Amino acid sequence: MHTLIEMDRRVFLHGAAALAATALGSGAQSIPGPRPSGKPRRVGLIGCGWYGKIDLLRLIQVEPVDVVSLCDVDERMLSEAAAIVASRQVSGKTPKTYHDFPKMLSESGLDIVLIAPPDHWHALIMIEAAKAGADIWVQKPISTDVREGAAMVAAARKYNRVVQVGTQRRSTPHLVEAKQLFLDEGKLGKIALVEIYCYYHMRATENPPDSTPPEGFDYEMWTGPAPMQPYNSLIHPRKWRAFMEYGNGIMGDMCVHMLDMTRWMMNLGWPTRISSTGGILVDKKSRANISDTQTATFDFDDLRLVWQHRSWGQAADPEHPWGATFYGDKGTLKADVFGYEFTPTDGGETIRRRVTYEFVEYPVDRTEKDLERHVAPAVRYHMLNLLHAIDTRTRPVADIEQGYISTASCILANNSMKLGRSLQWDSKNMSVTGDAEANALLKRDYRAPWIHPDASLLA
Repeated sequence: MHTLIEMDRRVFLHGAAALAATALGSGAQSIPGPRPSGKPRRVGLIGCGWYGKIDLLRLIQVEPVDVVSLCDVDERMLSEAAAIVASRQVSGKTPKTYHDFPKMLSESGLDIVLIAPPDHWHALIMIEAAKAGADIWVQKPISTDVREGAAMVAAARKYNRVVQVGTQRRSTPHLVEAKQLFLDEGKLGKIALVEIYCYYHMRATENPPDSTPPEGFDYEMWTGPAPMQPYNSLIHPRKWRAFMEYGNGIMGDMCVHMLDMTRWMMNLGWPTRISSTGGILVDKKSRANISDTQTATFDFDDLRLVWQHRSWGQAADPEHPWGATFYGDKGTLKADVFGYEFTPTDGGETIRRRVTYEFVEYPVDRTEKDLERHVAPAVRYHMLNLLHAIDTRTRPVADIEQGYISTASCILANNSMKLGRSLQWDSKNMSVTGDAEANALLKRDYRAPWIHPDASLLA
């Protein structure tokens, strides 16, 4: 029998090879360098907040792209991002800054557009970027309603654009290891239940009074197609996730990652039935209107995938507060952003792997403000996968259609909770079977003059 150390070394080498194949494709290079043509790709970022900068700076690390334009409705955030990019990109150039994304898309001649504004803006911006002829990176969840997502897939296909979704669990080194070594090789046996979960205390608990938008922040444009609400300091920056008007709650923020990871690891498509219960059961004093407690079940034939989040109390397993547990008749696998552990049912030794940091190769990761350091390698590999897909005109590992399935499934869970009943999903017709009220929830109302995108008009 292998010792734990010997098994870990085998796992690492095997998984590293799998990751190289997954992230880069045959013949691609992992070392940053100029493109064969000698002409750097022209890149723009729309949404210069927290994860927009994390994504863009990881792209800069893996290829000497030319970041030529940035767009945001917050002047302070925009100028700060421009200075950071100038200090980090090879050319040292300061990107041109824009307030309006249509103007940026029409003027910049971009090869790649990164899209990372609040969720309610993803669909309109991604579709316009596809029309402009750019390949795209769009953050998750891809949309705030199901019909938006369908239109995004249709736009990507109509304009022949490569679109990578920011569900970077598919490019996380230790998770690629776990997928190939334990699921692909059948070490878990028959899997009939996967529990996915998040117990982070991430829901806003404050209740500040409404106020005036800060100087230099265009709240009208920021709101865009969402309902116009009195400005509140909770929404900007980052805490807009506390409101269903701009996103899909913790389901859309955290479940989408673990649902997508499980679907990828097990090669799953659409669930056939979705049910969810929960609500605001504990924190009734804050301004946030997203659930603080929610359970959802996604049915895949003879597999049940069960989600739970609580933004209060202790995690069920403090070592795995946000992750997935795969239950098979031959073993159990716990997997999350910080590592994995596999325990066979035959009494064999538990195999553990922790996240691999890349501080030697990328020392700036140690000091970069607000960087989730454990996620940085995954974002880099996800970017490399995008670049390879662009060069080969193939679909990336987190293609827009995969992002659509994972996002829409989470939205359907929220709709199930709202309606108080389970939903039978017909993935062929993209509708809820025999439920007109549920189908009416597949499309949100847009605030004028913004027009909801229609997939049928893009086909």
